[in-house]
Amino acid sequence: MVLTRQDIPAVPAEARGLFRQGRWTQRTSGLCVGYANANLCIVPRELAFDLLLYCQRNPKPCPVLEVLDPGDPMVKSLANGADIRTDLPQYRVLVRGEVVDEPSDITEYWRDDLVTFLYGCSGTFEGALEGAGIQPRWRQGDESGAGIYRTNIPTIPAGKFRGNLVVSMRPIPSHQVSRAVQVTSRFPSHHGAPVHIGDPAAIGIPDLSQAEWAPGPTIQPGEVPVFWACGVTLQVVAQESKPEFMLTHYPGRMFISDIPSEQQAVL
Repeated sequence: MVLTRQDIPAVPAEARGLFRQGRWTQRTSGLCVGYANANLCIVPRELAFDLLLYCQRNPKPCPVLEVLDPGDPMVKSLANGADIRTDLPQYRVLVRGEVVDEPSDITEYWRDDLVTFLYGCSGTFEGALEGAGIQPRWRQGDESGAGIYRTNIPTIPAGKFRGNLVVSMRPIPSHQVSRAVQVTSRFPSHHGAPVHIGDPAAIGIPDLSQAEWAPGPTIQPGEVPVFWACGVTLQVVAQESKPEFMLTHYPGRMFISDIPSEQQAVL
């Protein structure tokens, strides 16, 4: 049976069960709305300090939520009984910065020296935007969700890691842009307020229809492109820094936690 988005349970643990079975490998936009999402990056222990330092210096794209002990694949604080090797829809395996595999399960790549980083994702505030009357495009039947783009904005290097910022883009009606800024500012551990509003060319994006990863929805009359820092930044960093080995989520296929989004918001 081919699953549709409507077939995915609203309970994160049940949704992760379908991911674990390989029954859903598509984008997680619009799934389990109201629960915190997380990006994923896994590196050998010898690179873990450099990565932690990079995240500390670049909290907009890489706000750390949880770090697991070397060799431990079981999530502790964000979910109950979740196995990081199986519980996302799709992964990427990078060797010296090059993607060599995009599996739905990374068990065969697991090693005792691997350290897992889970860090904030803008999917966390989708429900809050909708609650404020800003309807996400996926709710309107557009499967694309947010667009993901490389920018010309450098991040702050740390150890081996360096590269430019990646952003996600959502079209926002012009009269709701200030409200979108207010709502997302409450989620600093999930990228927080936008990093840019308006002209994509100003941040090095020549054409919104030519995304390197996920193209965004078409900008309609009366809408403004609004850009948030994105966790895919670490995949650009991998391309430039060329670490010997790295595992990540496939762009748009996130870890869905058991934590309600509002518990991640500041007052």
